[in-house]
Amino acid sequence: MDPSCDIMLIVAHPDDAEFGAAGSIAAWTTEGKSVVYVVCTSGDKGTSDRNISPEELVEIRQQEQRDAAGVLGVTEVVFLGMKDQGLEETPEFRKEVVRLIRTYRPDRVISSDPYRRYVWHRDHRIVGQVVMDALFPYARDHMAYPDLLDKGLEPHKVKEALFFGADEPNHWIDISATFAKKVEALACHASQVREFKVDNLESWLRKRYRRLADGSDYELAEAFHRITLPD
Repeated sequence: MDPSCDIMLIVAHPDDAEFGAAGSIAAWTTEGKSVVYVVCTSGDKGTSDRNISPEELVEIRQQEQRDAAGVLGVTEVVFLGMKDQGLEETPEFRKEVVRLIRTYRPDRVISSDPYRRYVWHRDHRIVGQVVMDALFPYARDHMAYPDLLDKGLEPHKVKEALFFGADEPNHWIDISATFAKKVEALACHASQVREFKVDNLESWLRKRYRRLADGSDYELAEAFHRITLPD
């Protein structure tokens, strides 16, 4: 079976993909695009509840992520199982991302912006940097990780990357028609929604994505820094 996909999201935590790009994902899957998630950490520190163990939280958050992906029509969710707040920019991590890119061969990759200044979860910063380096030049070059060639994983050139959470967005996607799906997907992350202590999730999200639409012609938008990858 061919595992290839059109779009891959590589994120640090369960719920990052939904916050960053769920409206866009809903539009892409409606168009027939295949989408794969790679969730790097287990999200085992994402709670203020002192009565829940990390092991219990991992099970909850992984199921929440599967449920949210199901709402959006995502083809597959890959969990790498790394420790929350523990991502490091290592050759091993980069190689794993390269392996996944060469396996699924997406045209477009989405991740968190590695260059956002000051207040930004360190895991978001690290995963964005690892993804950027994996895209260029490692996934592209046959002499990078040559043992992957022995496993049949040929080099792959991704066409473009979108980074959410950017200080300097240059690309907006209209989510007015898919906003309800975004709300539905984020509502699946009940353990995290409780952490935000919001009375009305839809109203809170509408304000957030109306604000992110600034600079575009849209009422509600997801904002990214978009780059095209060189050949």
